[in-house]
Amino acid sequence: MVRRSVLFSPGDRPELMRKAPRTGADTLVFDLEDAVAPARKSEARAAVRAVLDDPDFAPDAEVCVRLTGTETYRDLEALADDGGGNFDAVMLPKAASGEAVEDLGEQLREHGCAVPVLALVETARGVVNAVEIADAAPTDALAFGAEDLSADVGATRTAEGTEVLYARQRVVTAAAAAGVDAVDTVYTDFEDEAGLRAETRAAAGLGYDGKMAIHPAQVHAIHDAFAPATEEVEWAWKVLDARAAADADDRGVFAVDGEMVDAPLVARAERVLAYARAAEDDRDESDGDDRGEPEA
Repeated sequence: MVRRSVLFSPGDRPELMRKAPRTGADTLVFDLEDAVAPARKSEARAAVRAVLDDPDFAPDAEVCVRLTGTETYRDLEALADDGGGNFDAVMLPKAASGEAVEDLGEQLREHGCAVPVLALVETARGVVNAVEIADAAPTDALAFGAEDLSADVGATRTAEGTEVLYARQRVVTAAAAAGVDAVDTVYTDFEDEAGLRAETRAAAGLGYDGKMAIHPAQVHAIHDAFAPATEEVEWAWKVLDARAAADADDRGVFAVDGEMVDAPLVARAERVLAYARAAEDDRDESDGDDRGEPEA
């Protein structure tokens, strides 16, 4: 599966959670953290559980729950005990260490739902420890949170984003080294589609696999930005065809268009085709353009 778009819906808004699959997002995140006021956490847990337990709720997308940063055990009691646990992943906010991810993994096992963890790196400590967070066994993706990071270090957010560039690159590099997905930060101006497309293309250029979204209208633009160009797809097929021919001839080394091909280029070709297939699936889905109301 690909995680091009990771769309947040407030956990205390069941009507938005139920609409979320119609956006066509690859990953749906039901948020118990920032989108929910402290006094409404219990209500939000119950609302998320009710949506997840509904047999009519069967989205063709990954369903993730962003847990609270300080009450993960209480979250899991509400969501997973007594036959629950109908989610595919959890997101750990403000992931600060590999130990924190491992602790959450143990909690998940205790509640009978050992699902993957999407670790949200959004603090100075998290950026410093990005490698060990990515290497933690439960981690399946690192997500970069530029807004909270900027507040943590006292940086001023700019359109160019130079104040978070080091952290952005460190997170994607740590994810690549660990072999897990990297998901870029949100683009807060959900009415600025041109800006979103430009920032998403920049994230893809850095090596990010996807981008977080706060509004349904952002999903289509994110998918478009991650769709490979025709020439990239043609190159990817050449690489895989050449590899198949080399395997048949028991050759370990081969070339495409005069360039020697090694394992990283094969992996890149496979990734290009996975994103091309996802883009083709989007075109085949006529109901994937519900842009709805703001998610936050």
